This record gives sequence, C-alpha cells and structure tokens, in this order.
Amino acid sequence: MNIQENSEYSIDFCMTDHQCSYLPDKKTRMFYRYMRHANMHLVTELIRRGWRRFGCYFFHPICAGCNECKSLRIDAGRFILSRSQKRVMKKNRDTSIYIKKPSMTQEHLALYDKYHAWKREKDGWKHTPTNPQLYYENFVDGAHEFGREILYFIDDKLVGVDLIDICEDGISSIYFYYDPDYVKYSLGTYSLLMQLELVKRMGLEWIYLGYWVRGCKAFEYKMNFKPIEVLEGFPPLEEEPRWEPLTQ
Repeated sequence: MNIQENSEYSIDFCMTDHQCSYLPDKKTRMFYRYMRHANMHLVTELIRRGWRRFGCYFFHPICAGCNECKSLRIDAGRFILSRSQKRVMKKNRDTSIYIKKPSMTQEHLALYDKYHAWKREKDGWKHTPTNPQLYYENFVDGAHEFGREILYFIDDKLVGVDLIDICEDGISSIYFYYDPDYVKYSLGTYSLLMQLELVKRMGLEWIYLGYWVRGCKAFEYKMNFKPIEVLEGFPPLEEEPRWEPLTQ
C-alpha cells in the first residue's frame, strides 16, 4: 500500500527520548506520521499493525532497547460477559448513550479536566489543564468519516466521553474519560462493553485496545476482556500482521 495514494500530505518525525509513563526505569520515544487526509482503509491497515491515532497524528513507540509495549485486540464474536460485567450492565440500565461525530463543548473541556485532575491526585498522572485548540487537535480533528464519540449521560448530565474509530474490521479505542463523581457506575468497563455491543451489531470482529505492558497496573483492566490477541512489533504495510492468542 502506498501512503501517498491515501493521503495528500504525509510527514514523518519522532520526538526526543523522555521518561516512560509505564516503566519508570525506561526512556520512551514515539514515531509519528502526520496525515491531513487519511481514509478508512488506510486507518484500518495501520491500526491492524499496532499504530494509534490522535487527531491527524498516527504513532507507535520506537524505544531503544525495549519492546514491552504490545498491541491488544478483543475477539468480539467470542467474548462472553462475566458476572461482574453483568452487574456493571445492570448498574447502567438507565444510562443514556449517544453516538455522533466528535465535537467540543465547554462540557467536554470541563469533564476532561475534572477527570485528569482526579487521576493526578489518585494515581500521580501528569496533567495540565487542556484548552480548546489542544482538545480539538487531539480528539476532533482528523476524525473524517470513521471517527465517532460515544456520549454517556446519567440524569441528563454528561458523565463520560468515549472517542473511537470505526474501522473496516472493528473499533479502535482511542480515549475515554469520565466524571469521577460517578465512579460507582464503572463507566470505563461499561464503555468497553458498549463498544463490544456496537461491533457485534455492525457485524465486525475486533476491539483494538491499544498498548499493554505486562505488570503495569494502568493496563490491568484489559485482561478482563477475553479472548485477547496480541501483536508483537509494528510490521510495515507490505507485511501481514501476525496476531496471536495471548496466553497468561
């Protein structure tokens, strides 16, 4: 596949090394490809090979001496609800859901900052308040025909925003943030369950979960959604990716 046939503009670059958020004794470096115009087929092929997308930026890690970041995907057709997940579904029986093109309102910005301020206090996340330009570049721009946001409302209040890409073979989870005042609803789990339901209704196969680092607490929740397949490395577009079942 020729990148230039699918994007009018393509610019490759990488960032300098900085402290890894997942492995404190490691440095991380990201390779980026900026594409102003990318179609669904190209996005699907990149996601299948371990790339991620924020806005018009596609990226994957190229860390020196480390390959601990593995790409994960859930086999939606074989997924079965656990007892705890059934309880989450029951807790959210009155939660309203709307699926639309990504947008930006003051509600979005306030909820995003509230969630990250809470994560900073709870888990030590680094966070500075967002602004309209930064939010737009990361979550609204570049969505084209495949990007969607799933909005979650409880008692007519926006309590969660789930950013996704709908690909040719499944859904790529981009980012989810929610109101910590509603933590009892397990909205993170519920959002993934709704993605699985959406994939099944659309007749697709996979939920692409992004990266996973063995032993990292931030990714432990991904192990609650099985069966899971794992991809080693980031094969080029000329190679078929080899996903394998993840064994514990």
